Amino acid sequence: MIPVTRDIALDESEIEERFIRASGPGGQNVNKVATAVQLRFDVRRSASLSATVRDRLIALAGNRIAGGGVLVITAQRFRTQSRNRADALARLIALVWKAAQPVKTRRPTRPTAAARRRRLTDKRQRAELKRRRRIDSTFRNND
Repeated sequence: MIPVTRDIALDESEIEERFIRASGPGGQNVNKVATAVQLRFDVRRSASLSATVRDRLIALAGNRIAGGGVLVITAQRFRTQSRNRADALARLIALVWKAAQPVKTRRPTRPTAAARRRRLTDKRQRAELKRRRRIDSTFRNND
């Protein structure tokens, strides 16, 4: 079991790892050794997650969710398989942890009375300035 929060722990059997060749520069090492890790976690069928965490995780993952609700994380930042593996697992844990955090409900607020007065005063001053410009421009055009 991989601990995420006090209440959530992921079962290792739900996580599938596949080692692939990394893209990008790296010379012969890239061409010969499969150092990149593709971690797959079936979010829809996971018994470790509650329904709300599952839905939030799918929403957070975005385009990393493949068909059928499988989360795919590819790690190829490092040159070694073990570090990429740890990186992919850390990214999965961080994503699940973020999904487990409760969503803050937005409480609608109202502007204060002083803020309303300031807004209306500024509005009047701006309107007055524009009105004066309009009058000034008509005098200049008549000259």
